[in-house]
Amino acid sequence: MQTKTNPGLNELDEQCIQTIRFLALDAVQKAKSGHPGMPMGMAPAAYTLWMKYLRFNPVNPKWHGRDRFVLSAGHGSMLLYSLLYLTGYDLSLEDLKNFRQWGSKTPGHPEYGHTAGVEATTGPLGQGISNAVGMALAQKYLAAYFDKDGSNLFDYNIYAVAGDGCLQEGVSSEACSLAGHLGLNKLIVIYDDNHISIDGNTSLSFSEDRAKRFEAYNWYVQIVGGDGNDMVPFEKALKNAQAEKNRPCIINLRTHIGYGSPNFQDTHKAHGAPLGEDEIKLIKKNYGWDPEKSFVVPEEVLKHMQKAKVKGAELEKQWNEKFKNYSKKYPELAKLINEPYPKITNLPTFPAEPMATRTASGKTLDVLMPQMPLVLAGSADLTPSNNTQFKGVEDFQKDKPTGRYIRYGVREHAMAAIMNGIGTSDLLRAYGGTFFCFFDYMKPAVRLAAMSGYKTIFVFTHDSIGLGEDGPTHQPIEHIMALRAIPKMLVLRPGDANETAYCWKIALEHTSGPVALLLTRQNILTLDRTKYPPASSIAKGGYVVVKQDKPDVILIGVGSELEIAMKAAEKLTAENIKAQVVNLASWELFEQQDKAYKDSVLPPSVKARVAVEAGIKMGWEKYIGDKGEFIGMNRFGESAPYKVCYEKFGITADAVAAAAKKSIANK
Repeated sequence: MQTKTNPGLNELDEQCIQTIRFLALDAVQKAKSGHPGMPMGMAPAAYTLWMKYLRFNPVNPKWHGRDRFVLSAGHGSMLLYSLLYLTGYDLSLEDLKNFRQWGSKTPGHPEYGHTAGVEATTGPLGQGISNAVGMALAQKYLAAYFDKDGSNLFDYNIYAVAGDGCLQEGVSSEACSLAGHLGLNKLIVIYDDNHISIDGNTSLSFSEDRAKRFEAYNWYVQIVGGDGNDMVPFEKALKNAQAEKNRPCIINLRTHIGYGSPNFQDTHKAHGAPLGEDEIKLIKKNYGWDPEKSFVVPEEVLKHMQKAKVKGAELEKQWNEKFKNYSKKYPELAKLINEPYPKITNLPTFPAEPMATRTASGKTLDVLMPQMPLVLAGSADLTPSNNTQFKGVEDFQKDKPTGRYIRYGVREHAMAAIMNGIGTSDLLRAYGGTFFCFFDYMKPAVRLAAMSGYKTIFVFTHDSIGLGEDGPTHQPIEHIMALRAIPKMLVLRPGDANETAYCWKIALEHTSGPVALLLTRQNILTLDRTKYPPASSIAKGGYVVVKQDKPDVILIGVGSELEIAMKAAEKLTAENIKAQVVNLASWELFEQQDKAYKDSVLPPSVKARVAVEAGIKMGWEKYIGDKGEFIGMNRFGESAPYKVCYEKFGITADAVAAAAKKSIANK
């Protein structure tokens, strides 16, 4: 074994660091794909952080008092997997050998909920550091709300390792700007400043002074030069960061990608491909390791690093004792920590008067939110329009961390990623609103929310051409289908005010993944529920609003277009055509029902069908079949009053009635 040591590291430390490096090299080589260079350069800093500063318990990865570690540079996943295995998490050496293989616990990029110890799904660059901002915001609120009399139950740090790619992606600029404004001092980012990206040296496209940039964001910036192996200045920087009380911190750590590789260090070739067996043998030989052996873990290394389990158990034991005493002194607060998600029982009801569903949503939040202190609200600078602010709520600010309303500013992408991070606290949930057209800006984070099962609630208002005069740039024509196309995304588009209230119950009680609420700008009909099925019927995703015995045609309406379908049914009834009206407000919930129920709503025998929705047709074929008709959009919108838009685009009761007759004729 190599005997030379670097400052701040002894011989055993060096052996542990080489083990981390070689596990990464061997796993990537065995998989014939992956990113070996980043783990090689960051191994000393990551090892030092984990073994000396990070508070965690491998036996209980969800312990509330733990520090969080986010590998924002998720392509370097073998760095994290090696640390998880060596410190005693539920990950085996065999799992490392199955890196990037089907069904393994070690996928190409870390996945939240899939591998114990992974705090966030990372890989799409910029997402992890932005999630970490959300985690730091959550910590700040939890500490302010729960930590009475110096109890310090939630006095933890959030560490994130970010690379050049993370800092280049726009979402990180949005999120880090807000983090500085809010003074999230428990956030400590370690910037893996290795000067290399896939194309080559970062000087090709990335030349601003990153330190000054983060200073302008109001971050505490420290620069650690050298080659990433001298841990004395790095540890000093960590201690300084931990002591900072007013700002988030970033440590610009100069490292070398592929450190120790004679032929590939400091080149882009070390970034995203195996180094090759010959190169790996050469590296191992240079460090005094047997070049013919792979996945070697010296007994003394494993014994040393798995002391983390003993240390972690003691830390959690101390926390549990503290919580026990806290529970006696603050029983209601302790109960809230143990049972953070109450059942929703006090929904408001609305009279049969026209109301925009965004308005109904706001009124519902006024009723529900004051009793739900673990739900954080917010908006991307559209609060007066999307009605996400509830009565009596205070803003979350640097000097008001107990505030529950987050002013995200014009930062939709960061808002989505930050809300995802808030939800990983396992105690808090977040909802945030914007216009539906700006879903485009949020798509990467929304997709990751669905993939990861984050409990985020996305509130999208102005959901169609019904927003009117702002025109095609703001009219979300294809967005409904784009959102429905995301697996595991629960999409709710209520048809009136009372359905909107019930959708909030569904959203708040849905804890297995994200929810999107699509709400209107314009007033729409509020159904008289003494004449129609209860609004709770929406819990099944789709239901019969106007039932017919042996219907001639089925009219399917959604959201603001449910009213149009109902008016069309009245016109058809006057012509002795029996039209059954169905509200298909949530395709996802409807598909969860059994066949008998779905057939009762959409009888297979009735081939004549018309769907009406102010969006594109794509996807509706599933419900209307080849004999059905669709009334909706096939082009971008126009700037005009919303009623004019509906009329000019032919999304009217007359058009639906005519389409029904055509569908009947075609059956």
